[in-house]
Amino acid sequence: MLETFCNSTFWNSSYLERPDADLPLCFEQTVLVWIPLVFLWLLAPWQLLHVYKSRTKRSPITKFYLAKQVLVGLLLILAVIELAFALTEDSGLTGIPPVKYTNPILYLVTWLLVLLIQDSRQWCRQKNSWFLSLFWILSLLCGVFQFQTLIRALLQDSTSNLAYSCLFIISYGLQILILVLSSFSEKKDSSDNPLTTASFLSSITFSWFDSTVLKGYKHPLTLEDVWDVDEGIKTKSVVSIFEKHMGRELQKARRAFQRRQKNSKRDTAATLHGLNKNQSQSQDVLVLEESNKKKKKSGTTKDFPKSWLIKTLLKTYTGILLKSFLLKLVHDIILFLNPQLLKLLISFVSDPGTYPWVGYLYAIFLFAVTLIQSLCLQSYFQMCFQLGMSVRTTIMASVYKKTLTLSNMSRKEYTVGETVNLMSVDAQKLMDVTNFIHLLWSTVLQIALAIFFLWRELGPSVLAGFAVMVLLIPLNIILATKNRAIQFKNMKYKDKRLKIMNEILSGIKILKYFAWEPSFQGQVNNLRKKELKNLLRFGQLQTLTVFLLQLAPILVSVITFSVYVLVDSNNILDAEKAFTSITLFNILRFPLSMLPMMISSMLQASVSVDRLEKYLGGDDLDLSAIRHVSNFDKAVQLYEASFTWDRDSECTIRDVNLDIKPGQLVALVGPVGSGKSSLISAMLGEMENVHGHITIKGTIAYVPQQSWIQNGTIKDNILFGSEMNEKKYQQVLEACALLPDLKILPGGDMAEIGEKGINLSGGQKQRVSLARAVYQNSDIYILDDPLSAVDAHVGKHIFNKVVGPNGLLNGKTRLLVTHSINFLPQVDEIVVLGNGTILERGSYSALMSKKGAFAKNLKTLMKRSDSEGEATVNDGSEEEDDIGLIPNIEEVPEDAASFAIKRENSFHQTMRRNSRSSNRHLKSLKNSLKTQNGNALKEEEVVKGQKLIKKEFMETGKVKFSIYLKYLQAIGWCSIFGIICIYIMNSVAFIGSNLWLSAWTSDSQIYNGTNYPVSQRDMRIGVYGALGLAQGIAVLLASIWSVYGCMHASKLLHSQLLNNILRAPMKFFDTTPTGRIVNRFAGDISTVDDVLPQSMRSWIMCFLGIISTLVMICMATPIFAIIVIPLGILYVAIQMFYVATSRQLKRLDSVTRSPIYSHFSETVSGLSVIRAFEYQQQFLKRSEVGIDTNQKCVFSWIISNRWLAIRLELTGNLVVFFSALLLVIYKNTQNGDTVGFVLSNALNITQTLNWLVRMTSEAETNIVAVERIDEYIHVENEAPWVTDKRPPADWPSKGEIQFSNYQVRYRPELDLVLRGINCNIRSTEKVGVVGRTGAGKSSLTNCLFRILESAGGRITIDGIDIASIGLHDLRGKLTIIPQDPVLFSGSLRMNLDPFNNHSDEEMWKALELAHLKSFVAGLQHGLSYEVTEGGDNLSVGQRQLLCLGRALLRKSKILVLDEATAAVDLETDQLIQTTIRSEFSHCTVITIAHRLHTIMDYDKIMVLDSGNIVQYDSPEELLKILDGPFYSMAKEAGIEHTYNTAL
Repeated sequence: MLETFCNSTFWNSSYLERPDADLPLCFEQTVLVWIPLVFLWLLAPWQLLHVYKSRTKRSPITKFYLAKQVLVGLLLILAVIELAFALTEDSGLTGIPPVKYTNPILYLVTWLLVLLIQDSRQWCRQKNSWFLSLFWILSLLCGVFQFQTLIRALLQDSTSNLAYSCLFIISYGLQILILVLSSFSEKKDSSDNPLTTASFLSSITFSWFDSTVLKGYKHPLTLEDVWDVDEGIKTKSVVSIFEKHMGRELQKARRAFQRRQKNSKRDTAATLHGLNKNQSQSQDVLVLEESNKKKKKSGTTKDFPKSWLIKTLLKTYTGILLKSFLLKLVHDIILFLNPQLLKLLISFVSDPGTYPWVGYLYAIFLFAVTLIQSLCLQSYFQMCFQLGMSVRTTIMASVYKKTLTLSNMSRKEYTVGETVNLMSVDAQKLMDVTNFIHLLWSTVLQIALAIFFLWRELGPSVLAGFAVMVLLIPLNIILATKNRAIQFKNMKYKDKRLKIMNEILSGIKILKYFAWEPSFQGQVNNLRKKELKNLLRFGQLQTLTVFLLQLAPILVSVITFSVYVLVDSNNILDAEKAFTSITLFNILRFPLSMLPMMISSMLQASVSVDRLEKYLGGDDLDLSAIRHVSNFDKAVQLYEASFTWDRDSECTIRDVNLDIKPGQLVALVGPVGSGKSSLISAMLGEMENVHGHITIKGTIAYVPQQSWIQNGTIKDNILFGSEMNEKKYQQVLEACALLPDLKILPGGDMAEIGEKGINLSGGQKQRVSLARAVYQNSDIYILDDPLSAVDAHVGKHIFNKVVGPNGLLNGKTRLLVTHSINFLPQVDEIVVLGNGTILERGSYSALMSKKGAFAKNLKTLMKRSDSEGEATVNDGSEEEDDIGLIPNIEEVPEDAASFAIKRENSFHQTMRRNSRSSNRHLKSLKNSLKTQNGNALKEEEVVKGQKLIKKEFMETGKVKFSIYLKYLQAIGWCSIFGIICIYIMNSVAFIGSNLWLSAWTSDSQIYNGTNYPVSQRDMRIGVYGALGLAQGIAVLLASIWSVYGCMHASKLLHSQLLNNILRAPMKFFDTTPTGRIVNRFAGDISTVDDVLPQSMRSWIMCFLGIISTLVMICMATPIFAIIVIPLGILYVAIQMFYVATSRQLKRLDSVTRSPIYSHFSETVSGLSVIRAFEYQQQFLKRSEVGIDTNQKCVFSWIISNRWLAIRLELTGNLVVFFSALLLVIYKNTQNGDTVGFVLSNALNITQTLNWLVRMTSEAETNIVAVERIDEYIHVENEAPWVTDKRPPADWPSKGEIQFSNYQVRYRPELDLVLRGINCNIRSTEKVGVVGRTGAGKSSLTNCLFRILESAGGRITIDGIDIASIGLHDLRGKLTIIPQDPVLFSGSLRMNLDPFNNHSDEEMWKALELAHLKSFVAGLQHGLSYEVTEGGDNLSVGQRQLLCLGRALLRKSKILVLDEATAAVDLETDQLIQTTIRSEFSHCTVITIAHRLHTIMDYDKIMVLDSGNIVQYDSPEELLKILDGPFYSMAKEAGIEHTYNTAL
């Protein structure tokens, strides 16, 4: 039929059986023309429909668009001309063959369709259609044959069909032009990610990324250089889809979980019944609860809704999973064409009769197949990695979101560290698995196909080899599960180690004060020892796995060939069989090695999935008991409210009924532990409701007892995301007494506050926290003891200006928890709490006349508080009590500090005389602040010290060679040399076995089956086997050696790091966020432990593998050496471009990742505040922005890897192509076994080349961990802990302290903080130190402990200069009771005495004196009671008493008190004072006082101002000097002359 259609022969195979083969013209004009057209017509409707559905705004017409339309228009005109020719042509008798006019008509329709498609793409962001590009490529490929036929015809007879030929050639040229045009991308605007507008060719070769790579090569990339990710994969859009599916799946899982629970209820009921009988209603319940929880945790017996997360993820990402599935399928099938083409090439060379064009065709096919394979594989990888990244994003964002709503019960099960782990480690594990999820089915498919093709080559003897593989799988699985168990254990050790590290860093100041570093270093090192022991076992098992992997293909080929030859004497191994099989075995190697890895990482991820399911499926806060109403006559109403912290323990708040009217000021009072803070938590919805409810009208602002400050500027902290209102802002600053502080802080309100407010004093933190609440215009203000942390006069100021009847909050409903009794007469109502219930309530006068509990307590307290106008219980931290306060006073001109501290006018005048007040600062502070905000930008440049937290140091450029040397040195040079030698032996054996196989196959030409000598056969098998075994053993030895070497390196680096960090001076910790240091101990150390050794090993093996392959190819065809050189140059060039970019992207990834985690831990610690203000959305947004910033770095890194891979694979494909080409050209000098030998290795090289660069960049990426560790190993140290000069054992026996012209500054470039202090403190003297904020009180204590080193002068204690002895000798002999009570997780015993120097009797004695004995004795485990992280399971008061216990145990001659009675009620405060007076009567006591009454009976009082001692004498003497600063302070505090001094 087609014959008549063309009027010529359609097919004749004789055309191909000649040296200049060709295809019949009819075939070229029908089949080859129609293939591309059919392709276009089938896909066009789908495409147009897709465009119609997803259209956006139509783009303006561009030159690109016009050029393409014009070219297609020309094609249309050509088709019309051709049709005209065909119809007018006179071809004599036969008539016009139909093909002449049908083809132009088909083309006419097609070009119109193309014009339509190109026009429709103007509605899309991506102007180039992928299938149009494919159509042009197909059309050109199919046209090649017709093109060469026409050229040939013209060469033979120049006139034949000239017009037709010209038309065809012009249209062919136009098509090439269009293809070239459509390979360019049309950029819409520069800000967009070029991927969205990249053309098809640009996106499959990742050429759109060229600009970034080039930029990265020229200069290190910054965040601005990295493109944003597409909207579709941004956190917000991904999470919204995920949550939609999660809702449904979680519902199903919860139903299944309830069914499970019903079944298990019966069993638990019985056991619980037994438990309840024995539980005495006491503190034991709590302890039992704790231990139960611990048990639950360790056994993970607690049930929860399971197996919903994977389903949800599958549903969320169905689209991308399907696309990547198709690509992988195509790749896997094409993969098996290589061995077949290899077989054809071998037979081509072995058969001298075949035409050369056949060989060239095979070579081209080989190139085309490998090219398509590469393109498919890289697109597949890109999708999978993008999927992995999206999964990680989803998990991170969901964990964050969940944290904001998680109930307290569920939250208790996780420390901050564990929650951060969910976000970092578990999300990462899931990401790693999703990257390779398709390997689950792909490995199976590849194994099946390989066996099928092998069977065709070698028949049943394949089964022998396959049996070996199958036997190795269970072995691998056993190893994998063993490995997993070890890793699981290690994760636990790692968690514990990081928990301790976290605590060490949080409480580093206490460790330094008490010289406790060695004890904690010991704890960390013990855990690290266990961790390393596990690591070693893990490494040994890993080595076995590697050995089996290495041995498997060798063993399989040896066994298969041996069986094949031995089964039947007619079976002779020839080149075709042997090398095709070897190539197939090489293909098999990958799935077999990946399958066990895949299984083990699946198992690892399953643990993570369980943890995530438990967390994400946890209960949310139950807010059903809190009713928010808009029309109600009361602001807050509690009705029969009973609340508990823990479902299983008794109520903390019991049957409370309380009405608070709008606009009332209500004070909550009661002793420590009476439930004041719990009542507030109940109102905020933080507690579990037992019965009753709370009704609230309006919005809430909340000031917690322990202030929560974010890392940011003071201004950000106060505005807390609200609009800036200058007038209101200034009012709030003034009312909260923040103006003087802002004057001192460098940069004023733009000063950056460190993590957890580290560089503010307690009082400043509390006032910033208060200012935040006041600035928000809320209806109800809940203030949990905000006056505890501030000076008396500041407390008064704040009460009057903010809280009290005339304050800023006048008219708002205020609920104030307080221990300050002198504000009580001014409040509307007092609620007295005791033991979780309301004891009594009423106004001050009513309660006093009632003579109930309140009046009784008050009577005892009035006696002492009369003497001072203000008995605030106070943590006196109105002061730069933290060294962290460095910037408080550091960058300020000397006179500014003194001027800026005026709190009230009376004091203002007194101080004027003593202070060098300057005219420069007389401009009103408010104005100066205003102008400063106006010139914020200028100001920022001017003020140094305003930025506290240094930006994380990010190395740029190449990792220094010295870092590699450092790591190699840590492994040990002998080990390195030995390992490399053994690996070289492995390569030699590899080359040997290949050459041997080549010789073996050449036997088939000498002997035929019948006369093959048995001895020859056995020798061939024997040597081949031996060489194989040698390779395996070499790898085993080298791996084991490297495991030991690398472990040694890990151990060394960690101990150096820990050693150095603990010896770093305090200022290092103030300017470095904890998260950043922890990161070194977590991420970087784990890289050095797990990842780095593996990438080093792989690198060496890859490198030697490539060298040996190239050596073998050059041995066979020496001319190949000439081609190797340009390819080598190309390879190195690509590598250089890539590594610079990739390394920087990896660094950006880790630098943008830290803020996500620190923001997260910040959120966790401030949850109650965020929830109270209902600011969850803002925080969610911030987290999303952080994750997206990190995501764009990860995405670019993924693309950079693909960019590289596709270029390297091209290099590899060229190696294959050229080796095939050379073999075809030099066909006559070669024989079959050489061809097989060369090509089977060349085919392998692509993968190895790719792997080498991957390993190079991975090794370089991972060595960055060593670089970061090294950076902290070289942090400058404080003075040595112990020096050669040791003080006598009983020093200080007297406790005399002498300051001689002592000066100190915080940093070399700053002014002095203490300006030449001279004073003598005699033995057993009690000295009180007073002064305003910034006077240098805390600096004085820091100098005694040498937290700050002197800048001149000296301090001597009992005649020994403290600068001449070691820090531990000094600090171990002094005792401090610090302001913030810091406890560490561990037993009470450990908290009192980490070195176990004291007996239990001594401890009980100390606890008795610290008034804690009854409490501790009441605990079930007594001294072994576990304190949780940060001491959260003790009240602040109890923690303070424990710190007193520590001091009592140490019995040193010198005690420093940093007014440590912050959070205790007045009775407890009195107890502490009494204890100090009696127990420390034989000591020298220095007290930094904020409340004068505590030190009025001291021997001496030192008044500091601006770093000078302005007065130093006994209190009686000082009170006589009426114009002295002390007198004015005493007057302010209402202390009379008649103060009775008795100790």
